Amino acid sequence: MSGSRVSAGGPTEHGFTLTELVVVIVVAGILAATVLPRFFGNHGFEERGFRDETVSALRFAQKSAIAARRTVCAAFGSNQVSFRISTDFGAANCTAGSVLAGPKGGALVITATGSASYSSAPSAIVFDATGRPSGQAPITVSTLPASLAITVESETGYVH
Repeated sequence: MSGSRVSAGGPTEHGFTLTELVVVIVVAGILAATVLPRFFGNHGFEERGFRDETVSALRFAQKSAIAARRTVCAAFGSNQVSFRISTDFGAANCTAGSVLAGPKGGALVITATGSASYSSAPSAIVFDATGRPSGQAPITVSTLPASLAITVESETGYVH
């Protein structure tokens, strides 16, 4: 009697009962409706991470301008921000400059992942040698609420 059930005096039975099949289908349906969207959905984590990386990079750029006493420029694209530092003291822009090295040693460039992008941003923010920005505008990352917009203070250059 390998793998089959024998009823009392009747033929052998193979497979699952109708009740077992219905229970399995119901459980699979519940899992599909609740668990799978969490794995494949975009719950704003990419946008929030991109916003936080941008804030950190802008703070790093502002502090680099103060530390090096040189102008640092942040150039914005639709889904990327890159940084340059002037090679000349007292320069108004970064045309005669080089790529700003980030904390890890490579070029400081922040690129969006997933569906994150800048929905509004200035074309550039320039921090002078004292850390003050020459141009500021609110920076908004895609669909994040206005309370999570990035602000660069005009007087101090503080990024939040």
